[in-house]
Order: sequence, then C-alpha cells, then structure tokens
Amino acid sequence: MKLRTLPFLVLSCLTVAACAQSATDVQPVRATLPNGMKVVVLRNVLAPVVTVEANVLAGGNETPDGFPGMAHAQEHMAFRGCHDMTADQTAAIYALLGGDDDADTQQNITQFFATVPAADVDVALRAQADCFAGIQDSQAQWDKERGAIEQEVASDLSNPEYKFIDRLNTEMFAGTPYAHDPLGTKASFDKTTGPMLKDFYDKWYSPSNVVLIVAGDVDPVATMAKIRALYGSIPSHPVPPHPAIHLQPFQSTSFTLTSNLPYVLGFIAWRMPGTDSPDYAAIDILCDVLASQRADLYGMVPAGKALGTEFGLAETYRKASVAFGLVAQPTGVDVKASIEEMRGIIANYAAHGVPPDLVAAARRSELAQAEFQRNSIPGLAEEWSSALAAEGRTSPQQDIDAISKVTVADVDRVAKQYLLNAPTITAILQPSPSPEPVSGKGFGGSEKATVAPTKPVQLPAWAAGPLDKIQVPTTFLPVSDTTLPNGIRLIVRTDTTSPTVTLVGRIKHDSDLQTPKGQDGVASVLDQLYSYGTTTLNRIAFQKALDDIAANESAGYDFSLEVLKQYFSRGVQLLADNELHPALPERAFRITQMQTAHFVAGNLQSPGYRTTRALSVALLPPGDPALRETTPQTVSSLTLADVQQYHDATVRPDLTTIVVIGDITPAEARAAIEKSFGDWKATGPRPNTTLPPIPLNKPSSAHVPDPERVQDAVYLSEQIAINRFSPGYYPLELGNHVLGGGFYATRLYHDLREEGGLVYFVGADISADKTRASYSVEYGCNPENVTKARALIIRDLDQMRTQDVSPAELRQAKALLLRSIPLGESSEDAVAGGLLGRAVIGLPLNDPVIAAKKYEALTADQVRAAFSKYVQPDNLVQVVRGPAPQ
Repeated sequence: MKLRTLPFLVLSCLTVAACAQSATDVQPVRATLPNGMKVVVLRNVLAPVVTVEANVLAGGNETPDGFPGMAHAQEHMAFRGCHDMTADQTAAIYALLGGDDDADTQQNITQFFATVPAADVDVALRAQADCFAGIQDSQAQWDKERGAIEQEVASDLSNPEYKFIDRLNTEMFAGTPYAHDPLGTKASFDKTTGPMLKDFYDKWYSPSNVVLIVAGDVDPVATMAKIRALYGSIPSHPVPPHPAIHLQPFQSTSFTLTSNLPYVLGFIAWRMPGTDSPDYAAIDILCDVLASQRADLYGMVPAGKALGTEFGLAETYRKASVAFGLVAQPTGVDVKASIEEMRGIIANYAAHGVPPDLVAAARRSELAQAEFQRNSIPGLAEEWSSALAAEGRTSPQQDIDAISKVTVADVDRVAKQYLLNAPTITAILQPSPSPEPVSGKGFGGSEKATVAPTKPVQLPAWAAGPLDKIQVPTTFLPVSDTTLPNGIRLIVRTDTTSPTVTLVGRIKHDSDLQTPKGQDGVASVLDQLYSYGTTTLNRIAFQKALDDIAANESAGYDFSLEVLKQYFSRGVQLLADNELHPALPERAFRITQMQTAHFVAGNLQSPGYRTTRALSVALLPPGDPALRETTPQTVSSLTLADVQQYHDATVRPDLTTIVVIGDITPAEARAAIEKSFGDWKATGPRPNTTLPPIPLNKPSSAHVPDPERVQDAVYLSEQIAINRFSPGYYPLELGNHVLGGGFYATRLYHDLREEGGLVYFVGADISADKTRASYSVEYGCNPENVTKARALIIRDLDQMRTQDVSPAELRQAKALLLRSIPLGESSEDAVAGGLLGRAVIGLPLNDPVIAAKKYEALTADQVRAAFSKYVQPDNLVQVVRGPAPQ
C-alpha cells in the first residue's frame, strides 16, 4: 500500500516542489479580528456542506497541577450551556443541523467542530460564537456531566493501547505536562467544581487565544463578514503564559502490561523532535521509510518471523514526539527475541543509512497525500486546524514545503542522531487468559420506569427561524452508471476538487456460503496472500511499482486504489494484476497459513471474539451458515490448491461493482477499467451470496469475563422481521433518530447520560440487508450501573412502542435524517462508499433522495406502529463484556 515512481514521473512533475504546488490551490481568506481571534475561510465546493472548527490554544498542557483533565472537562461543559443557550437548546440546535458535531481535547489545543449543510452555516457560527461569549459551568450541570466523563475515563482505562501510551508518556516525559494525558482521572474529577471550571474558561477561552477555521461551500468574503459581526465584539483579554516544556533525560526502561488482545505486541519507543523542530519533516520521512513494505522491518512478516510490524509516530507534540516500532506475535510466543531483532534492524539503518529509493518514495507519498486531503471538507478544516493551531504554522503548505526539501542525507542524519544508541522504552502487551462466557438466568432489575419523554425545547429566535425550514433533497449527484460486457458494474462520479482519483470496488462474497466444507479460513488466507505480488511482479517489485506512482492499493473482495490522475491507468493495471493474478507463492502460502492458524488460536480465546460469538449464537438458529467457525485445524488442513480454487470460483466480474470518483471523466475511467479488467470472464454458475431469512430469536443473557476492562461493554440485540427493502425499515429508522443520533437532544443520551450520568456512550442501530435485520443498543458503564441503564433503555423502547412521539421530536428526527443527506457527501470517500454500498445491496443510487421523501411523509402513528410491530424488548439478547454486572 505504498506509492511509486515510474520513469515518466519526471514528465509531469519535474521537481517534488512542483508536484506539491497544486496543494495550494485552495486560496484562504484570512483575518485577525480586533479582539485577536485568527480566522481562515477556505472555499471548497466538493459538496453543499461547511465545517466550522474552532481551536482554543489550551489543552492538557495548561491544566492546573493535580487536575490533568480540566481542559477536557471544560470541553464537555461547552455542551452544558453557553452564554445565551441552555444545554437543551445547544443539543437541539446541533441535532437539527444534522447531528455531525463533536469536540476533542489534545495536549495543547481544544477543538470544537461541526459539519452542517451550507445553507445553515450562519446558525452553526452563531451557536459557536455564543459559547465563546461565555459558558455557564454551573455546579448543577457539572454534577450531571461528571458521571459521563468518568465513564469516558473508565472506557479508555479498559483499552490496552491507551494504558500503554499513558505509561509511555509517564516514563518518557516525567516532569513535563506531556507526562499526563489530557483525558483526566476519576480522582481529579471528583475534586473538580463548577467554579474551578469557570476559572479555567475565564483564563484561557479568550478570542485572542482562538483559531477559527471555516471550510466548505461558502462565499469566503461574505462569510468573513458574518464572522466579524458574530465574533468581533466578544471581549478579549490576555491569557496566562503557556507552560514551558523542559525535557529531562530519561533512562532506558521496560515494562509489561496485560491485555485483552488476541496476540502479543512488542514495542520499542524513542523520543524524537517535535513539530517545532526543523528536523521534524525528516523524522516524518524516516518513519515512512522504516514502515515501508520494502524495508527490513516489514520483511519479518513474509519471513514468517512476525504476524505484523509497524513503525510510526505514536504521539506528536510541539517540543517532542514519540516514534515507535511494533511487532506482533501469536499468543503464547515469547516476543522478546522479535523485539531485539526489530531493534537490530532499526540500529542497522541508523548506523549505515536508509535506501535512497525508499526516501524518494516516502516523499512522493507524503506529497500525494497532501492532494488527497482536499477531497474532504472536514479533512480540509482539520488539516488547517492542525497546522495553525496545534503546530503554530501559517498554513499546511509549510509542512509540504519542508517535506519536499528532505534529502537522503537529512534522513540518515536524524536516524543516526535520534535512533542510534539512544534511550528507549520497551514494552510488551501480553494477553491475559479469558474465562469462558457465562450464561445468565435473567437480567435483574427489570422494573418499569415511567418518566415521560423530554419536553419540547424552545429555540432562540435566531435559530428557530432558519432551522424550522427542513428542505427535502430532490436532486442527487450526477453519476455515470454502466455495465461492462463481462458483467462489471462501473459507476463514475467526476469531481475536480483535486488532481486525484479514488477507486473502490467490491466482489459480492459470503465466505459462510461459499467456503467448501472443512476449509473455513480459506478466504482469510487468500486475503493475506494478495500482498505477495502477482504472477508477473514479485512482492518487492509490485510494491516498488506502486511506490513509483505514489499509489495506495489494496486487493481482495473489497479492493481500492488512490492515485494521482495522471497515473490512474497504470494504477488500475497494477490493481487488476493483483486482483486477478495474485502470485500465491508456495512458501508464502505456508508462512501465511501458519500465521493465520496462530492468530485464530489466540483470537478464539480473546474476549472480543467470545463476545461476538456469544451474540451470534444467541441471535441465530442452530446450523445457520453464519455460525461457521474458523479454527486452527481448518486453516492447517488447507492446501495451496484449495486457495487457488477458491480464488478462481469466487473472484468473478459478474459479482463485481467498481466506483471511481475524482478528476476523471466516465469515458476515461471506462477505458482504463476495460483495458485492465476487460478480459476477465466469469466461468461456471453464478454462486449464491445471500444468506437465507431466519426466525426471530429467543431472549437470553451471557457474561464474557474480561479481566482487563474496568467498565462493562453491554450489547442488547434482537432479530427483527424486516429487511432493508421492507416498508417498515423507514419508520423504524426515523424512530431510531428520536432515540439517538442527536446527543442530548435524543432520548437515550438524555436519559442515560445527561440526566443519569450512567454512560459516556450509548448508541442504537438498525442493521439490515437483503434478507435479515437486527435492532441493537450498545452502551458502556460501570458494573453497578448495567441494570439501571438497561431499565432506562427498556423504558424508552416501550414508550416508542406504546406512545406517539411528540411533534417536536418527530420534526427533529426528520431534520437529523434529511440534513444528514448532504453531510454524507462531505468527502469523496463518503460519496464513493455510499454509492458502492447501495449498488451492491441493490438499492437505487439515488436512494437518499427517495428515502428523504419517505421520511418527510411519515407520521408519529406510523413510527409507533412500526416499533410496536417489530421491536420486542422482551426478546432482547444481552451480552456483557467486562466485570460481572452487579
């Protein structure tokens, strides 16, 4: 999955700087308001949406001693009431805008971002401006939010990778703000008060300490004028000095942590320069070189010495960063020898230099990815936010310019300076034994709660008027939709946002139906063998061919290609060669077979797999094809002939859909696809790839012990008697947006988080395909709250079945769904993924427009009737992963 340079690269881009130049085509409109707020507006007409992203230059670094999560807590409280908006109004406004809003706290910034329809950008700007005019930080609201943020802490402490990073920072950055994560701790949140939060806000949330980025389908000049009017009068004040970072020497050390992963992970971490350093660009290239599939570290995988390897930056701060090497081994294998081999590989590169060809490939890759950044409106806003707010640049172009100037000598120098004989932190994440799932006799605490749904929220006049107008989409993206002579369905969407092209494809396939008896796991082995090249290019030569054109490629039943437009035809040629003619070398098969069998052995014992398996066994009838199970024995019994036969029988053009989006015409796309895929022919009868319908499940409960989790992950699910094409799907989906999708403005978040403080996350989902559908609710909470949270969920589901939702809730749910339609076009990846998904299942490509009309016409009575008919809370299966519920 790397990028590459053919000899004719120089014909299009004489220098790397010239190749990067088009990344500056997005011309920013900039201003510094009288109160010191820095503003950048970027026009991007990819879709009729806008992302508004405000960056406060205060994060984990700025928190008071003893209160490492203060900035994080303040981020949460911004949704609990601002200057002239209550918590309920804030939630309702963002729900009516489409529900695509969030925030995060990093080490030196706190970000608030929302992606909204372009017609509603004024409302989004006004809502955000209100929070910079003041935040309430009331003790009453903090008392409620404290429970939610402590649940977030519990969730992260249940994640082994988070625990590793937290320990790593503590060891490597002792005595600096980098030593503590901005997440915070339960102990510090228990001591935090509303007045303390207000003091933090008053110190740091000054307009002069904010960078505002607006990107999307806007008139930059007019938008800047609105920003001046909304933000310009907010009073400003000096902020305290940002804490100085004084890095101290650290000693090499090692530690081992237990984990719930299905494999062993070994890490080596080095302290590197941060983004302020002139060496940072060379460090970035160095990491790409060491991670290359043509480099010696990845070479451990095809040699059968590791399940996988990685190299990259784990943490990036202004004054320092953390580079890490990773090696994965099967459960039960001592990873120490692999760690030392990885250490030797890195030391050899540091001492003797890196391959110049890999430096050139990494540089091309970074510059190509800069072009792809423009293909997402939220991604563009984030790119500029990261450059200006997190890194202190004047624009992302500074990063591009720095990358384009990196030489082989630069990379060799930083490798020797920072990797050779440098102190390291070595860590092992060791899987801990997981007991078998335990069946439960009942759920307990099933008393009915009868609190009425939330009362309607009266919006401020400036939001009520614009948001009262819900426009039903009537037009859809123009696309070309053709079927080639060999049966491939080709869908093309022309978009000239950047000189790039993205291809995504899928071959209809269901291994549960298509795998011969006794060969379970053959599809997984085949999938891993694609990385070994083709019948004409071995693994290294194939990766070099991709590197030469700066292309990202993956083959399999889901395949993809990202490439600059001038190399699309060559990229498709390589993709087709990999997809249709994989090398499948005997030695690689034996190694891959062994690796897969080892992974499966560990995975079968992991809490994650056991949770998924417990749900499947409870939801599906005995003997259902989806209950087939891959074991080490089935994998070990495979032959190379089995893999080749499976490929030939299942990889068929008449089951294939390809979507192409980017700076390309339908005729150009078709010519390239036909040239490389046109000779591909289907042989034999077309296989069945659709699972049969199944009966409804019976209720049950199970507990999957997970010693590494401090918080329970709870899954409630049931089969429902519809499919994706059933009329009942639409009222259920609309009703589900009364329950969730709009944060505190929807019932589940309001009841379980805003009022109860029982959870950080709760989500409800309808998963439907051609023949089957399930309804699920998922949440995470402390063991003592599992039953309380479940009782609230059952209450909310019962109310959906027995009572009409209110007019305000129905209107809000329709707004969430209808406004989310243009938001689904905010990136080329989203557009391509949507087109592919609809094509494969058999929906019209313009189904979002068709569905919008159906949603708009639905009534509260139809929603209630659908929930009453299809959702049966008494049939829910419950699986809890973590400590035993109390």
